Amino acid sequence: MREVLDERFPGRALDRDVWFPYYLPHWSSRAASAATYEVRDGELRLWIPPEQPLWCPDLHEEPMRVSCLQTGNWSGPVGSTRGPQPFADGLVVLEEQPAFWGHTPRYGRIEATVRATVPARSMAAFWLSGTEEVREHSAEICVAEVFGDTVRDGTADVGVGLHKFGNPDVSEDFTTVRLPLDLGRDHTYAVDWAPGSLVFTVDGQVVRRLDQAPDHPVQLMLGVFDFPARAAADETEVPVPELVVSSVRSRPPA
Repeated sequence: MREVLDERFPGRALDRDVWFPYYLPHWSSRAASAATYEVRDGELRLWIPPEQPLWCPDLHEEPMRVSCLQTGNWSGPVGSTRGPQPFADGLVVLEEQPAFWGHTPRYGRIEATVRATVPARSMAAFWLSGTEEVREHSAEICVAEVFGDTVRDGTADVGVGLHKFGNPDVSEDFTTVRLPLDLGRDHTYAVDWAPGSLVFTVDGQVVRRLDQAPDHPVQLMLGVFDFPARAAADETEVPVPELVVSSVRSRPPA
């Protein structure tokens, strides 16, 4: 497992010792959850082409398409309920996933420099999700989450904060912050994570502080999502959400 991450995406191939290009495949399969991506010119591009099918169409309540990379994953055997991020009651593993730990930090400074195209019915996000090897280790640190329908006049609502999920040691504390952002330009979204403290920044400016923090490893997650049911009535073409990542850095506390 990589202890320090300084990812600049050299060459034309994804570093598969660090990155896992599937979204929660234990609840579906690798084939059905594979990201659409390319590495070129020192950047990672994630996007959702019009022909990309729905993710977990028979299980996820809202129709959703997704291209996402993770730095960790695992599951129990087929038929078990053991796996990260169960999104509904009664889920069972459909395809067993061997443990993969590319980079799973616990505390430190974690940041990504990205730009995005986020149509009104879509979302882009960078978050840190508990690995859930122990079920209670499930809290999620949302570094940045932007829905396209909030983008207007050079500003956007950026979701930041903490989701407790099954972690009894933290409280839910998530909100959006209205920021002057051109999402089509590179911005650096970061969190400084210490025991009992989370400090969120955008381009070096503090946007939120929390006096609590999870105390368990997380996996990094970068993705774009599309929600077809939110399409405008006059929509004639399927939009293509995109997230372009120029760097991801993660280092332990000094």
